Amino acid sequence: MTPLRLTWVQPEDLLGHELRQAEEDGREPSAIAARWHRAGGPHSPQRAGASPQPASPYLRALAQDLLDELADLPSRLADKEPTALPRIRALCPDWRPHSTAVGRRSARAMGRVGTADLNRSSGGLGAAPPVSGRGGSGEEKTSQTPATLHPRLEAAWLGRAAGCLLGKPVEKLPLDGIRALARATGNWPLTTWFTERGLPPHLKATHPWNRRSATTSLAENIDGMPEDDDLNYPLLNLLLLQRHGKHFTTTDVARLWLDELPAGRTFTAERIAYRNLLEGIEPPHTAHHRNPFREWIGALIRADAHGWTNPGDPSTAAEQAHRDATLTHTANGVYAAMFTAAAIAEAATGTSDIHDCLRTGLTVVPPDSRLARAVRHAMQLATEHRDFDTVVDELHATHAAYHWVHAIPNTALLAAALTHSDGDFTASICRVVSGGWDTDSNGATAGSITGLLAGDPEAIPSRWTTPLKNRLATSIGDFNGTGFDTLADLTAQLSST
Repeated sequence: MTPLRLTWVQPEDLLGHELRQAEEDGREPSAIAARWHRAGGPHSPQRAGASPQPASPYLRALAQDLLDELADLPSRLADKEPTALPRIRALCPDWRPHSTAVGRRSARAMGRVGTADLNRSSGGLGAAPPVSGRGGSGEEKTSQTPATLHPRLEAAWLGRAAGCLLGKPVEKLPLDGIRALARATGNWPLTTWFTERGLPPHLKATHPWNRRSATTSLAENIDGMPEDDDLNYPLLNLLLLQRHGKHFTTTDVARLWLDELPAGRTFTAERIAYRNLLEGIEPPHTAHHRNPFREWIGALIRADAHGWTNPGDPSTAAEQAHRDATLTHTANGVYAAMFTAAAIAEAATGTSDIHDCLRTGLTVVPPDSRLARAVRHAMQLATEHRDFDTVVDELHATHAAYHWVHAIPNTALLAAALTHSDGDFTASICRVVSGGWDTDSNGATAGSITGLLAGDPEAIPSRWTTPLKNRLATSIGDFNGTGFDTLADLTAQLSST
């Protein structure tokens, strides 16, 4: 009988990831690491969710003990990177407590975010960029109704699906593999779907497509939007808002998951939190207990619905994202979700360009956190280099120590691609996917934001929307086969409540 190697939960694999996480978040794990490796403990798997062979009962028990010891180590970054919302707000000088609308300034008039903007206050990359275009209490507010929101939200849903689908076949591949596959089929710089047509056999063998996605996400195979966690979570959050409204609690999120989310559709931090719930651990401890993935990208990919349903109210969107994220994540993992929700809430107004949206996203992130610094650095790189490959190479060199699913490098890449593309839909999803790391998740978020900015499904090139056939596959609720126009209707109704 073939043994079952369940990914993302084996203690012997979690320990290696937690040792890396401890180094990143300001703890000193060297003594514990030495004990683990002297006992024969492995390093964490580099790209897969489980090591190929199970550990001995002794190593498994030791890993559980050491995970708990690592959790008790103090962090030198704790004051700069809190998880509690009041402490986050206290660190954010530009946090806006009330909804305000912004007069639109065109990208042409604004230009891209410049180095001078990023370094205006003391501290260069460590300083928060200014928030521009914000008026006082007399500033005009934009009325949002389901009718006015619908086309933008349909474009956002379609954009999220298309960006995700573009990135699916190359998920988990290294950067050089993505570039080689695209070049070999005449699709570099990336401008359309990946294809196997014309691909030399040796390249396919060297850089195999994601085995779960190749049959549904290469150009020749696309037949509607296949199931993906990057679309499942926005659907779950529609259910969350329908059942509990915008004042839902983290416990409401947990109960909904147990009712509606198959455990096998969860990964990384979400799978750990799910396991913790089944063991009787309550939120927010579900995010902490033996969860080395708590700063990875999972909370970010759940943030869209919080932004979509709060057009022009980024602080409320960020607060909702925080309540959702803290079921599974801490610190920078939570900030990535808040950043994304706030940026999307700004984009949903239809009055801001991508540079406004990214700056708005930074207003809800502690400015001295690793995530804020990484995003500002990425935006600066995108303004300094015309060649996006140069930007990507620099980001990969800067963030080489992080796992490919970690929130910090992926959020930085997202911000760089959106800045460099000036919010253009095709350029944004193609550049972010061509940058590697978590390709489908990054493509999805870039597509969501730039779909909103496009404002209407007809504004997105048909090569991205026609293959979707207005049909989404999912195991969530009764949504299987639902059209993106219907999802836009549901989201617009929730936005007006």
